[in-house]
Amino acid sequence: MDNLFSNLPADTSLEQIEPLLESATVRIERIVSHGQSTAADDWYDQDENEWVVLLKGEAELRFAGDEELLTMHPGNFVHIPAHRRHRVESTAGDQPTIWLAIFYATEKMT
Repeated sequence: MDNLFSNLPADTSLEQIEPLLESATVRIERIVSHGQSTAADDWYDQDENEWVVLLKGEAELRFAGDEELLTMHPGNFVHIPAHRRHRVESTAGDQPTIWLAIFYATEKMT
């Protein structure tokens, strides 16, 4: 057994992505941020769908074409369809921001 809040990285200069479960159809990751954000003018454009929940900390997401930032607090979750361009504008710098992200294919993988 493990715990999503244990073994947090000591080095907070980099975001840590830890695969928790991987199969042909799904990938679950714990992501620990500490003040990180997506590089300026960079966007995620993923081939997979993503469902992500914020477990601890705070974050702001931006979706391409949307004027308003999505501010996330613990317990907030969002579904990001494949190829929905998005970026992390900010994460809390004074505490770890812990995400649980579930990635899955648009169509059944064989």
